[in-house]
Amino acid sequence: MRIHDALSGFVLALLAIAVLVTVSQYPPTPGQNVGPSAFPGLLGILLLGCSLLLIWRGLRGERQALVRLGDWTRSLPHVVNFLLVIAALLFYIFCANFLGFIITGILILSALFYSLGVRILLILPIAAGATLLIHTIFYKLLRVPLPWGLLQGMHW
Repeated sequence: MRIHDALSGFVLALLAIAVLVTVSQYPPTPGQNVGPSAFPGLLGILLLGCSLLLIWRGLRGERQALVRLGDWTRSLPHVVNFLLVIAALLFYIFCANFLGFIITGILILSALFYSLGVRILLILPIAAGATLLIHTIFYKLLRVPLPWGLLQGMHW
């Protein structure tokens, strides 16, 4: 898939403007010249500058379609797998707090492995092992509070 540079630049410019508007509302830090909006604001300005260059480059270049779909979009298995990934992300967003990270992760990985043709006997052990590894890295090492959901009270 190919997206026109001007369209990509426009989307990035909108993101940069949203960042700049958001950080403009941050309160200043008393007694300091640099507040909490300094570095995000600097990144927003840099992103806006790069996006404007991208728009300019796209508009002065050769004429082409705004979006050109790749060959994979004409393959039903590829489109189904793409939509399954989107569905898995939505499932995580809406169900992770209730079910918990571990249950949700195992269900999502199992569905994706099945869709991708992983042997049935390997799906559950790999999905469970990968989920527990990811959970351990985020929960124990990085101290990211992942939702326990139905497993509340079973902390290790």
